[in-house]
Amino acid sequence: MQHDHQPESAPEGRGGEPEGGVRDAAESGVERPFISVVVPVKNERDTVAELASRVRAQLAAYPHEIVFIDDGSTDDTWAALERIYSPGVVRIVKFRRNFGKTAALKAGFNLIRGDIVFTMDGDLQDDPAEIPRFLAKLNEGYDLVSGWKKRRHDPASKVLPSRIFNRVVSATTGLRVHDVNCGFKCYRREVTQALRLHGEMHRFMPILAHAHGFRFAEIVVTHHKRQFGKSKYGFLRLFKGFFDLFTVLLLTKFSDRPAHAFGFPATGLLVLALLAGLGCAATGGNLLWALACATLFVTSFCSFCFGWVAEMIVTTGEFNNAFYSIERVRD
Repeated sequence: MQHDHQPESAPEGRGGEPEGGVRDAAESGVERPFISVVVPVKNERDTVAELASRVRAQLAAYPHEIVFIDDGSTDDTWAALERIYSPGVVRIVKFRRNFGKTAALKAGFNLIRGDIVFTMDGDLQDDPAEIPRFLAKLNEGYDLVSGWKKRRHDPASKVLPSRIFNRVVSATTGLRVHDVNCGFKCYRREVTQALRLHGEMHRFMPILAHAHGFRFAEIVVTHHKRQFGKSKYGFLRLFKGFFDLFTVLLLTKFSDRPAHAFGFPATGLLVLALLAGLGCAATGGNLLWALACATLFVTSFCSFCFGWVAEMIVTTGEFNNAFYSIERVRD
């Protein structure tokens, strides 16, 4: 059903009411937004006012809101946000400390009221002028549209790890994605409410959404050079990403049967243990073969045990959402 205030070309909204949050002001009476924009920021005092102005200009035809999440800034970002605060339109959230981008996005998703949700970085490298193109693509029947920074204006220490990581993600998950970690995305509201996020899972939202059956697409977007501040990512993110990728594969391919994820390598190790045992017997009890057999057998047994424990957790428990603590919210 079309939203009462949306132009004919806007995507159809299909969301409900958001979860509540800690606030220091009551609802201001501003009409319920159709589009919400969530912007995590850390030490971006020089960009937030300009970004808010550009986003509002692009969304002037829609009831909208912008939710800024100050993720533990140590400069004057919060003061800059308070200067642009507008009840019901520019909403600002302050974390007690830095909790990371995943937590910031999850906090924003819990507070939004719109049917269509954008996420973007706060450093002005994402161009709000791309917003109409995202909406047009979403209107083709997709649930999540992600940006693809085909031509990037970042240092090699950031670009090279990203390209390596994107290739590995595509190869291991089966979802063809060129820029899985692009922060500029557009979602239908139900996507943001369906995904359980923790750790640094924000970079895998297209993979998680696709695993849930949501329809995914990419569009090439303009990427600007950073004018203020400095990049907060580098090669270290590549190693963190691979650890998280393993978790995502467990969640998307083995979420209802984690014992299989551990069982396959455990079986392989058990076969190797048997072969090492045969080698030990053939050499008359060679110590090295005996140690290899024992090590492989114990490792195989532990892998099987991990799988069984994971099965019990999946059967009786549930995954936790992102951990964060909000100091203040101004609606």
